Amino acid sequence: MAYETVLLEKKEGIAHLTLNRPERANTISAQLAHDVLAAVDDVEADAACRVIIVTGAGERHFCGGADLRDPALRKGGLDGAAFPRRDFMRALETCRVPVIAAINGAAMGGGCEIALACDVRVIAETAMIGLPEIRFGALPAGGGTQRLPRLVGSGFAKEMIFSGLPWTAQDAYRIGLVNRVVPAAQLISTCEEMAKVFIERAAYALKAAKTLINSGVELPLAEALKYERKVIAEMATADERREAQQAAAASQATYARIFKDRT
Repeated sequence: MAYETVLLEKKEGIAHLTLNRPERANTISAQLAHDVLAAVDDVEADAACRVIIVTGAGERHFCGGADLRDPALRKGGLDGAAFPRRDFMRALETCRVPVIAAINGAAMGGGCEIALACDVRVIAETAMIGLPEIRFGALPAGGGTQRLPRLVGSGFAKEMIFSGLPWTAQDAYRIGLVNRVVPAAQLISTCEEMAKVFIERAAYALKAAKTLINSGVELPLAEALKYERKVIAEMATADERREAQQAAAASQATYARIFKDRT
């Protein structure tokens, strides 16, 4: 399927989702929101897709936030009538596969919030990230005030949101906002190597782990532990577990010994 504002390329189990509005700093328009949702739905329906890597077209911008020149935004913001009823950032956050943000350039405002909705964030050492909304009398409206403190703690989240200033890749790594900082030329290859490791793991286990981590942080510990036991007990059939054990045994002698009598 062709999209107006994003590119979706699938190869070797990896879906590369590129925000493709370089002439507008890859900013979020109503059409981009619709296209990201459609692309995520495409991946969800394709069992061969095991990981999504999200990045921005060009070298300067991952995503520059909301496109303030978009008529739909001027009429009603990100929840205006022209925008999809489903939250496209939430769709990235809850889809069945791991989502890696390859932050190739400036990730400001909504761009930072897209990265926050991804499972893992890898940033080019030359990129900047931030939530500048307060500088013009607004606040992050795409989950920034909620996802950021859950990730880095309330102190760093308040510093970033209160100031509205951009943070360097190194400072973002220091506070735990991103998982890795790499040279720009190695960004996509680093994300692909990470994706290949994920692909080697059982798909059902990845899906369950993502669900447990995303949901568990919002539950009291005792309730989260109970939920953990339930999800793990139900996440796969006996045949699926056996297949995963056999794959592990085939790749490593240690696992071959462990599971020798279980197959």
